[in-house]
Amino acid sequence: MAEASCGAGAASRSDLMRRLRGEVERLIPAQRLSALADGDSLRARSELNRACEQVFLLSSWSDVEPALRRSLAAELSSEVFGYGVLDGLLRDPAVTEVMVNGTRNVYCEREGALERSPVRFDSEEQIRAFVDRVLGPLGRRVDASSPLVDARLPQGYRVNVALPPVAVGGTAVTIRKFPHKVMTLDDLERRGSVESDVAKLLRWAVLTRRSIAVSGGTGSGKTTLLNALSCLIPANERIVTVEDLAELRFHEHPHVVSLEARPSNAEGAGRVSIRDLVANALRMRPDRIVVGECRGAEALDMLQAMNTGHDGSLTTLHANSPADSVARLTAMVRFGCDLPVEVIEGSIASAIDLIVQVARTSKGSRVVCQVAEPHLDSQSGRCEVREVYRRRGLGGQGVWLDGPSWMGALLSEGVLEDMDEREVTTWLERTRGR
Repeated sequence: MAEASCGAGAASRSDLMRRLRGEVERLIPAQRLSALADGDSLRARSELNRACEQVFLLSSWSDVEPALRRSLAAELSSEVFGYGVLDGLLRDPAVTEVMVNGTRNVYCEREGALERSPVRFDSEEQIRAFVDRVLGPLGRRVDASSPLVDARLPQGYRVNVALPPVAVGGTAVTIRKFPHKVMTLDDLERRGSVESDVAKLLRWAVLTRRSIAVSGGTGSGKTTLLNALSCLIPANERIVTVEDLAELRFHEHPHVVSLEARPSNAEGAGRVSIRDLVANALRMRPDRIVVGECRGAEALDMLQAMNTGHDGSLTTLHANSPADSVARLTAMVRFGCDLPVEVIEGSIASAIDLIVQVARTSKGSRVVCQVAEPHLDSQSGRCEVREVYRRRGLGGQGVWLDGPSWMGALLSEGVLEDMDEREVTTWLERTRGR
């Protein structure tokens, strides 16, 4: 919390919180309180409140205003059972990310814009206690021997922790929230993230089992778009998702199996990698595989899956452009095996039907800024990308440069309803004229 003088002589609020914390812990050891909370949170809260009342009866607290005592007790309860000083930020639906850079610097992303928060931690020890309390129930730990950790909280939040000396300025904590409501493609269209004609193209691509890679930088909205596209997969298909930390959600699809990678334990055993999961997913009779983020040797297995009957699969990549996506995928495949570049690029061109580039604007909104189609150049034998759509600036209207090569086949394949076929015809006429 922000510093303030709060009675009891020159004691600040943080001084009073340290006193209250220490005196309560003498009455209820932290381990007992944690055990109580795991079994019966109401009982644990009641016991904590009684302990605070006992402490406030001491003469050393007589000059602290009753309202301040209640506020301190509530803050301590939030520390023990919630997220402490970060509780308000994490409960705020407008806040999507919280970043702690040591004790004095807490930032948040609110409605797409980064801002500094007035909340703060009293000490490095308080941050560490917060981290231990958050990670403890997950069976994860972070210490000098293992100073980095990435985990998923029960609410679905993603938390990353870096301890000193790796984090030079003090313990760094990043918590990324995800909206309770799954964003659909229609939602993204209403928000202006996807233009209407682009949304139609993506919808048809998913329905006709075209494989799509969503590309973009950190925080550009890749997972949000991937989730929206995944929700378009027909209910009669079996989906297997593979993620580092499970973030994709399918509230209505009846047939989804979610696989989540697992890091090594303290003894260095038990690791299950993304590549292990992609290989296992192929044995689970999936109609489609959705890889939350492709960033290593699993790229080879994913491309093989797309090329061997699992068309219509989806993934995301960290890349700055569609052309960069091809280069990144090529490099990732070479992490796993020493294949010639031409062979890898040929596999990319035949496996991926669309690369959708997303970006974050200066105002914090996320937009689809480019759509491209990989293809194998007949002369060079290399994979090139043919730009289909480009947005004029991140806030402008898009320009259609061409339609994907498979668009005309939609009408002859007979996979769309009559209404969709009429829409495709109209769409082709409209986009070719722009």
